[in-house]
Amino acid sequence: MYYGGMMGYYLDPTWILVIIGAVLSMAASAKVNNTFNKYSKVRSMSGMTGAEAAKRLLNSQGIYDVQVRSVGGQLTDHYDPRTKTVNLSDSVYGSTSVAAIGVAAHECGHVMQDNTGYIPLKLRAAIVPAANIGSKAALPLIILGVIIGGAGSPLVNVGLILFSLAVIFQLVTLPVEFNASNRAVTLLGQVGILGDQELGYTRKVLGAAALTYVAALAATVLQLLRLVILFGGRRNDD
Repeated sequence: MYYGGMMGYYLDPTWILVIIGAVLSMAASAKVNNTFNKYSKVRSMSGMTGAEAAKRLLNSQGIYDVQVRSVGGQLTDHYDPRTKTVNLSDSVYGSTSVAAIGVAAHECGHVMQDNTGYIPLKLRAAIVPAANIGSKAALPLIILGVIIGGAGSPLVNVGLILFSLAVIFQLVTLPVEFNASNRAVTLLGQVGILGDQELGYTRKVLGAAALTYVAALAATVLQLLRLVILFGGRRNDD
């Protein structure tokens, strides 16, 4: 991006970090969509839908207090520990594909994490409020700090610290998501819902989904790095 002033225009080289992060995120999103679409055309030998597979997996672990519901959208699947519900998107809930069953099983993996008190999941839940506040307040504080006291303003440093909470949240998310996928694949094999070849397809779908979290972490780290380069460590000349 170009900036103007009395000395003319100059290119801010730190924008390359934002561009790299955006490219990584778009590539990961395209990868997961393409992989899901590919294996959503492969019907499972069991003929079970994503919803049926989810209920079967939960019951196999003695979990009967979690409901499986349908929600709108594409790949909007998630587990809500507050309402004890596994929410499956339209393309997963009623589909008999190995992709749908894999995604449904992944959400059941989160249920099992919640049921067993998986520490990273608890840590992520504890970080969520602070991370949400930090991600919303960081940039306004940095801008306000620069306007009031320049790049060395304490408000700028507070903003950078708040933004780093988003990085911590993304970092903690990685083991949570990878563990849920591992639990899903293992349990699908143990319960016998998918065969060996189908489990291989499921690993590809869940592996592609995991890349989106890696890309999100990378993009957030790059954005923080840009802010630190622009504002971190500077002091007023006064």
